[in-house]
Amino acid sequence: MRHCLTDRQRSMLALAEKVAPALAERAAGHDRDNTFPHDGYADLREAGLLRLTVPEELGGLGADQQELLLVLEHLAAADGATALSYAMHAAPLGSWALTWRRTGAPPLEQALRLAGMGHLVLAAIASEIGTPNLFTDAKTTATRVPGGYVLDGRKNFGTNSAAATMWASTARFEDPDLGPRLLILLVDPSGDGIAIEQTWDTLGMRATQSNDIVFAGHFVPDQAVVQSIPIGHLDAQVLETIICWTAPSFGAVYTGIAAGALAWSVEQVKQRDQQHDPRIQDAIADAETAIEVNRSVLARHAAEVMSGNLVTQFGVQEGFARCALVKNVCTNNAATVMTRLVDVVGGGAISRRLPFERMWRDVQAGLVMPINNRTGRELLGACALGVETAPVVPHPFLDAGAGRA
Repeated sequence: MRHCLTDRQRSMLALAEKVAPALAERAAGHDRDNTFPHDGYADLREAGLLRLTVPEELGGLGADQQELLLVLEHLAAADGATALSYAMHAAPLGSWALTWRRTGAPPLEQALRLAGMGHLVLAAIASEIGTPNLFTDAKTTATRVPGGYVLDGRKNFGTNSAAATMWASTARFEDPDLGPRLLILLVDPSGDGIAIEQTWDTLGMRATQSNDIVFAGHFVPDQAVVQSIPIGHLDAQVLETIICWTAPSFGAVYTGIAAGALAWSVEQVKQRDQQHDPRIQDAIADAETAIEVNRSVLARHAAEVMSGNLVTQFGVQEGFARCALVKNVCTNNAATVMTRLVDVVGGGAISRRLPFERMWRDVQAGLVMPINNRTGRELLGACALGVETAPVVPHPFLDAGAGRA
């Protein structure tokens, strides 16, 4: 369907359009060979998209969340794996930009300037088997040493680790005074005591190369610790600077893959002269409806984030729940769209010569990404029933209302 866009949004999408054809052309090869799209990243850099969410005064394009989500959807329609990897860079920078505008924090300004100059690419390396992906705990340990900490442990789903020059990671520290804490740290991946293990051989999203990361005595200086959270707590700053940006970014990527599959399917129908078949019209209508629902949910979420209302008007737990909702509505709908379109595409849906088969596989990865359906439903149900799922750490710089459970 056609969309109402501002001139600024059109200009952002024009940058994505520059690189989309090349990404689409290479997608099958990277998927087949299980390789990271370094060539696609070079295209993103040349188009200026690696600076998309950096403030203009710090060398970027100053995109807000809604503009980022539109770009991610457009890129994902061409190549979901490249778009997902890119989201791991652009979304954190967008949240940092929003925080920097409010606080003027020098470390954030330095990082954003480096990104604006093209010298910084981010990756979030926080996922671990057996721990919740809400930044409430970690199995990776941080041991206190003079001047900093030593990290030991294993992370999985290290998306974008193949390209990133800085990682945001987590570790558990047994503080002798405060008790167990979750540290959020910035890690230099070129340092000693870090190994990327080639474990990524999956059904979908193969080109993200989301391999395991092993920390074995890696030193992180004190100044690289950006946050310390009591274990088992939902944190308002994590909501503001991580969850409320990553969740919709994942949603936009999987919406984009489904939208790309729909556009491809429509062309197949026209080539076969089947556009008057009422059963095909019905399936296409279902797919269109689901994708438009996703776009509406994403737009509402972006408006809540950019206005600050997600953090200030809702409690922390409800904020997490709203992030879960936007991500899971989008990924569930995307999976449903792909299943519905099988009725349209027919046998071609399983042909590896055609892009639909890869798109179908890539979309399945969205169902297991954080915040997953099970955790999301727990949050949403508990909020509706007035049940506290975990203690809350309120935001230290905002009104007390942001800390409501």
